[in-house]
Amino acid sequence: MTGTTEEFVAHRNLLFTVAYEMLGSAADAEDVLQETWLRWAEVDRDSVREPRAYLVRITTRLALNRLRTAARRRETYVGPWLPEPLLTVPDVAEDVELADSVSTAMLLVLETLTPTERAVFVLREVFAVGYDEIAAAVDRTPDAVRQIAHRARGHVEARRPRTRVTAAERDAVFARFIQAASTGDLQSLMDVLAPDVVLLTDGGGVTKAALRPIHGSEKVLRFLAAVGAGGAAAVDVVQVNGGPALRMFNETGLDTLGTFLIEDGLVTAIYFVRNPHKLAWLEEETALER
Repeated sequence: MTGTTEEFVAHRNLLFTVAYEMLGSAADAEDVLQETWLRWAEVDRDSVREPRAYLVRITTRLALNRLRTAARRRETYVGPWLPEPLLTVPDVAEDVELADSVSTAMLLVLETLTPTERAVFVLREVFAVGYDEIAAAVDRTPDAVRQIAHRARGHVEARRPRTRVTAAERDAVFARFIQAASTGDLQSLMDVLAPDVVLLTDGGGVTKAALRPIHGSEKVLRFLAAVGAGGAAAVDVVQVNGGPALRMFNETGLDTLGTFLIEDGLVTAIYFVRNPHKLAWLEEETALER
């Protein structure tokens, strides 16, 4: 590989994660990386002192442009919007900080930030990028970036999951949920749901889904019982967004992807992505693994 290619490949995982955490879409993140590569391939490398900083700057600016466009589209989105599921390796789940940053719950919190706040938060809080480097990426002064970072941090802390759990604690609760759901044990299923659990289903107006969040354990249990009555051709468990998730298949392919928020030994949120456009990239990645 040439030096240009080697430097891009060396930072590719970082660039993809930055773009994904800013956009909540693996497909869009890949598009941003393609654009980043094209710009990087044309640059005079002798003028670049820090390839990592330069690549992060390009990726951030491209992601910001897409994020501003996406924010306008989401104003007319049908039903709840959920991030596009991202397959992650088991090692990510063991890294609590990284797993938390790509979790469905955290990505939904990041959706409440302005595009610039989101970029600053991701670069500073997740990847510990310096203020000067962030300032160059978002076209702000370092002092302004410090203020934005402080504001975004406070906003996120007020809305992020109440408690953090270890991978072992999370997996144990997930196993209880799967056992109860697979056996149809409604009482055990009720016991693993928090009283104020919320369930979001994202169909994007393309496929059947609840158009509003479902609140409370009894209503969520009724929904899960109804969905379970319909049956699925196959169900398996996969690592998605830093934790275990359910894949439900029908006769034609992947139908639903479910991720969970677990706090204090209970499931406090369930996220079902059913929009086929968001599942398409996940199906492609799954096919590559086979």
